[in-house]
Amino acid sequence: MRAVLKVLAAGALAAPLLAGCVVYSNEAGETVRVNMGDVKFTAAEAIRGARFEDGALVVRVDSNGCTQASDFELSVADGSPADITLTRTREDMCKALVADGVELRWTYADLGLEPGTPTRILNPLK
Repeated sequence: MRAVLKVLAAGALAAPLLAGCVVYSNEAGETVRVNMGDVKFTAAEAIRGARFEDGALVVRVDSNGCTQASDFELSVADGSPADITLTRTREDMCKALVADGVELRWTYADLGLEPGTPTRILNPLK
């Protein structure tokens, strides 16, 4: 029994190290970070809404005036549906008040998914 627990613990510790990460620039020239594999257990950004439109994930988030798609890391976990989690990696330090937040877009290609792939956004809604 102890040996089984040690193997499970070692696997749990190694899993984050085995997950792949892709960093590249999208069509707009912004840096895009997408983790493929298990979704990280970090604080997911509370979002105002999300939808798929014209072949892209569109997410509305809070902004102080400088928020961009490159300020987020997206984790995509394979499955049916694929699970997507957005985590803010850079704080928006601007001082503008953007009452409705901003909409950010990531194409299916940015997400590493085939168009039309069933997906689910795991972020909490505001």
